[in-house]
Amino acid sequence: MSQTSPDPERIESSDDPAMMLAVDEACLMAAEAGEVGQSFRMWQLSSPAVILGRSSKVDKETDRAYCEQHGIPIFRRCSGGASVVGGPGCLMYSVVLSFAEYPAAAKIDGAHQLVMSRIAAAVQRQLPDARMQGICDLTWQSRKFSGNALRLTRGHVLYHGTILYDADLDLVARCLDFAPRQPDYRQGRAHRAFVTNIPIDPGQL
Repeated sequence: MSQTSPDPERIESSDDPAMMLAVDEACLMAAEAGEVGQSFRMWQLSSPAVILGRSSKVDKETDRAYCEQHGIPIFRRCSGGASVVGGPGCLMYSVVLSFAEYPAAAKIDGAHQLVMSRIAAAVQRQLPDARMQGICDLTWQSRKFSGNALRLTRGHVLYHGTILYDADLDLVARCLDFAPRQPDYRQGRAHRAFVTNIPIDPGQL
């Protein structure tokens, strides 16, 4: 399948990772304060950036020297999970849900199931054999194409993640180092042998 660019009317593009991460957190905080309702957004970075989880150790999860040498910035998001590489060909999505509307989302397992079942169903319209593995990964042919993270507040959850469709997988493997928590299905594979792009049209997704 030939790849097409995401629809600019529906998917934001930015060269400012810090701002995009700040918008995710602001949507959560504004919803918690009762200033806005639930939200969903899709976005993509115009150049590569490493994004750490809230508790990630930069010198263990990334090759900091390589990133510095090649001008790849490193940022930290407000949610948990491990480090990821965003950039062209890596679709980002973010959803803020209210526990009043979705009570199951108040528990971590419930939030994973609620959001990822819907993301998986959307992907499966184009790629029927995509599936969920591990706690909340989406995989194709037992290789990961979507990683996800969340942050819970008293009344809301921010759930966000990645979908790889045309990412530079060699760069991903070069920027990232140690994976602190590995699902059983990974079977010790290095990043390059573990992650994959999926042949979908992101605009349709």
